[in-house]
Order: sequence, then structure tokens, then C-alpha cells
Amino acid sequence: MPVRLGIITPVLTLLPGAHARWEDEGTIDDVARIARAAEDLGYDHLTCSEHVAVPVEVAKVRGARYWDPLATFGYLAARTTTLRLATNVLVLGYHHPLEIAKRYGTLDAVSGGRLILGVGVGSLQEEFDLLGVPFDDRGERADESLRALRASLSQPIPSFAGAHTSYEGMVVEPCAVQEHVPIWIGGRTGRSLRRAVELGDGWTPFGLGAADLRALLDRARATDAWARRPTPLELVFQPGRAYDPIGDPDGTRAAAAALVAIGATTLSVRLVHHSLDHYLEQLEAMAALAATLTGGPTA
Repeated sequence: MPVRLGIITPVLTLLPGAHARWEDEGTIDDVARIARAAEDLGYDHLTCSEHVAVPVEVAKVRGARYWDPLATFGYLAARTTTLRLATNVLVLGYHHPLEIAKRYGTLDAVSGGRLILGVGVGSLQEEFDLLGVPFDDRGERADESLRALRASLSQPIPSFAGAHTSYEGMVVEPCAVQEHVPIWIGGRTGRSLRRAVELGDGWTPFGLGAADLRALLDRARATDAWARRPTPLELVFQPGRAYDPIGDPDGTRAAAAALVAIGATTLSVRLVHHSLDHYLEQLEAMAALAATLTGGPTA
């Protein structure tokens, strides 16, 4: 089957040296126009990241602009009908599991079951300290939070018992309308992939080339945990560079095919663009190019 496409949404996050000038003044209506065009072209999802507050010095590297995914997706849900809404990523340590279940369960209901819950462990200690949440054992806490979410999403009266979080006899209404909300695990390490294999529905790494991805996947595919999975793991890869399907179709096709060859089921792409209209043209060209690629195996 053709590989699915998603977009790392412009305007919502500005990375230093990696965004187009027009994005500085980009509006939510620009993003809605992109979302509707992507939906019409058959794209699977768009993304929105999460940071509450970024230290000034860190912002010089990570960027300062991060639109809040809940508010942003609530607006975009009303402007689209089928495009899925993927947090990329929600930092688990910043939230109680029932807070996520309630807020994003409501988003799932508002959007008609289009939520993809992309989550991560987090790495910005200053932000953890600001929010008053533990940093050193964040991996262990994230694993427990994932188990709590899987037990609680889509459940109006959820219950869970863990070392850090326990609850029962509490009503969470509305809850997610999907029977099984997809949970994608972000990260760039073998541990993030193991977490995805054991506790998630998909893996959405960043900052890794095809060779590194292949090495991590080869090790994971040899494990008992991979063999025990009841369903294939979604592999949602973000190319390391922006694609230019109009200006460099052969290079774009080769780069995308390299990721598909190691098992990508979905590509979340960044696109070279110089204006909103140019971005929309690139969206269309990328969709046409991706239709010629065959999705790789996930098992």
C-alpha cells in the first residue's frame, strides 16, 4: 500500500534557521488553510508540539514558539473532517494521566475520533523544575503513565494502581470516543523504541538518519517483545531534512524511499517553502510523489 503522509505543521513551531520567513507572521487561518489542503490531498495527520515555557538561552537552539496543542487542535478540528490530530509530542511528566485522558479525550470527542496521542519522556530539566515535577526518574514515571493512559482513555470510570499514581471511583466524562486511541512514542534512542514496542502503538523518532533507524529496528525486531506484539508497530518517520518535491523530485523520492525500505508506514514531512502558496504547491507535489512509494513492512 502507498506510504501515508503527515506534516510537521509550519507556523506552530519555529526552529531557529529552519523555518521560512513568512511563518513569522503566519496565522491560525494560514494553518487551517494548510490543514484543509492536506486533508483534500489525502494526508493522514498534522502535528503540534508541546512546551510550556522555554528558557531564553535554550530557545536559541530549540526555538521559542510552541502553540499549545489542545487549543490549536480544537480550532483545527472544527475546520477539517478527516485529518488526524497528532501531538508530537506531549510530555508525559507534565500531566496527571487523568488530566490527559479528560482534556484529550474531549478533543477526541470534539474531532469525531481523530486524536493521535504522541507522547514523550521529555529532556528539558528547566521546564520540569518550573512545573515542579520530578526529572531524574521521568522514564520510570512515563512508563507508568503510559500504562495508566491505556487503562483510562475511552473509559468513563477508569481505574489504575501504580507506584506513583493510583485512582478508582472517579468519573471522566467526556472521554475519548475511539475505542483504542493510538499512542505514538517519540524519542531518538533505543529506549524510546523499546517503550513503543512494549507500551505503544507507534514509534515517531526524530533526528535520526536511515542507517541509525535501521540499526535500532534490527535490534528491536530480534526481541521477544516485538514478536509478542498483537498488532504491527506503526513506524512514523520524520526525514532529517526538508523535502523539495518540486525543486528536487528525484532527491525527495530517493530520500523517502530509503525510509520506506526500512519499514516506514508513515512519513511526517517538512517541506521546503518560501510562502504559503508555495507550501500548498509542495503539499500537492509531495502527495503525488508519495503515491508512487509502497509502504514497508512493520513486522
